[in-house]
Amino acid sequence: MLDKEVILTKEGRLKLEEELSYLKTVTRKEIAEKIKVARSFGDLSENAEYDEAKSDQAYNEERIMKIENMLMNAQTIDESAISKDTIGLGSIVSIRDLELEEDFEYTIVGSAEADPVQGFISNVSPVGHALLGRKKGDLVEVDTPDGVVEYKVLSIGGLNDES
Repeated sequence: MLDKEVILTKEGRLKLEEELSYLKTVTRKEIAEKIKVARSFGDLSENAEYDEAKSDQAYNEERIMKIENMLMNAQTIDESAISKDTIGLGSIVSIRDLELEEDFEYTIVGSAEADPVQGFISNVSPVGHALLGRKKGDLVEVDTPDGVVEYKVLSIGGLNDES
């Protein structure tokens, strides 16, 4: 696996650390118990419960390795250094879709934390990338599969702003 730098907010790092702890302590024990119970059913060659438990174990261990690798290569966004004038990683931006006349609020994060439904967009996504370096009042054109969408930057804030 290639070690790729991961950009995380402080909150994103904490969530990954909590998930890792849970997977190592709680989930591992639950899966070990499932395997123990499934073994008690006898013949492992035709034991669906055993196969499922081993599959769960493999998935859990893979997720643990992935999170450990991400945390090892993580760069945490310095929230005190987030500009209120220029959009960058960690910025919370309000934009207006000029065609739809709708406003959206997004937090620009690294791809590991991206969750557009929750308002977290990646710095490498088309919209996130187009917003980087922009200022309040700027018009931003974004190429999308449906054509060019134009946004206006309404405001820029940071992760540690009081709202």
